[in-house]
Amino acid sequence: MMNNSYVNRSIKCTVNNCSHNNETEHYCSLESIKIGTHESNPTVCQCTDCQSFELKQGCGCK
Repeated sequence: MMNNSYVNRSIKCTVNNCSHNNETEHYCSLESIKIGTHESNPTVCQCTDCQSFELKQGCGCK
C-alpha cells in the first residue's frame, strides 16, 4: 500500500481511485506528477491525463 498520508498542497486531487490520493484532504501525496495526453493534437481539457495515476488496490475497479 502506498503512503498517501503526505499532502502536497500544490496538487489538488479528487480521484479517490488513485493510490496517491489523500482522501481526507483531497490532495496528491506525490512530490510531483506527470501530465500528458492521449491525443496527437489536444484541444479540450478531457484530452489531458495524469500519467502518475496508479490504481488503488482493493478499490473494486477494473
